Amino acid sequence: MEVRARSEKIGKGCSVDNRVTRVAWLNRSSILYAGNDKWCLDPRVVLLANTKTQYSIQIQDVDVYDEGPYTCSVQTDNHPKTSRVHLIVQVSPKITEISPDISINEGGNVSLTCIATGRPDPTITWRHISPKAVGFISEDEYLEITGITREQSGEYECSASNDVSAPVVQRVKVTVNYPPYISDAKSSGVPVGQKGILLCEASAVPSADFQWYKDDKRLAEGQKGLKVENKAFFSRLTFFNVSEQDYGNYTCVASNQLGNTNASMILYEETTTALTPWKGPGAVHDGNNGAWRRGGCAWLLLLPLAQLARQF
Repeated sequence: MEVRARSEKIGKGCSVDNRVTRVAWLNRSSILYAGNDKWCLDPRVVLLANTKTQYSIQIQDVDVYDEGPYTCSVQTDNHPKTSRVHLIVQVSPKITEISPDISINEGGNVSLTCIATGRPDPTITWRHISPKAVGFISEDEYLEITGITREQSGEYECSASNDVSAPVVQRVKVTVNYPPYISDAKSSGVPVGQKGILLCEASAVPSADFQWYKDDKRLAEGQKGLKVENKAFFSRLTFFNVSEQDYGNYTCVASNQLGNTNASMILYEETTTALTPWKGPGAVHDGNNGAWRRGGCAWLLLLPLAQLARQF
């Protein structure tokens, strides 16, 4: 007979009758209990019942060392008999070793480790968790990634399960470093005297440092009439009152320890052409209300009408 137990208490019992004169519980060759007398020193083993029909013991806080055969020995007037039970101890999974968070340059190789214990032996599963998707990778204690790309950055989840209890999960964060890449940089047209903005967006890990140049001259922070605003993924160059001298070619440079890149854009003058009403022959524009008065052109309409009337 097999008895499966998790890390908790387990009881074992055997049936007896009036003919029984002596009873005992044995673990392999060691006597645990003989009748009511305890022979082992383990405080976790206790006698539950010793009656005319039941003789049972209990093991509290079961661990893997308790696994094995147990024998209930019964002595009767005629002959002794035994009842055997085999205890199998199940242990919930536990992750005992996992790789720390790692930072690596794009193109490098990554090796992640996840070691777990349990009975039965747990199954290890790796998944990649990123903002775009959650994907299964492998079933192994070791995860190897060759030539890692920026898309493979994110958290890698190790799950250990053996159906004894809920899976245990731990995560490793993998940061992939790469040089800046400017994703958006557009020229801008602004009339004189208006507010103008040039924007430079860049993706990089670690975050890029930004610098602005007009032609070959670097623009300094706090320069009169200008404001440079740098964030993690973009830089904004603001002109509060655009003048003729502000127009021209500007270069945004984004850099980190892995490299740099740049993009050029133009701040140019945007002219607005006012739409004025078309003035036909004899048309007079009223500057007060914008209405058109028809004066000298009226006779041009009357003459063809008179000719048409004479025909009838």
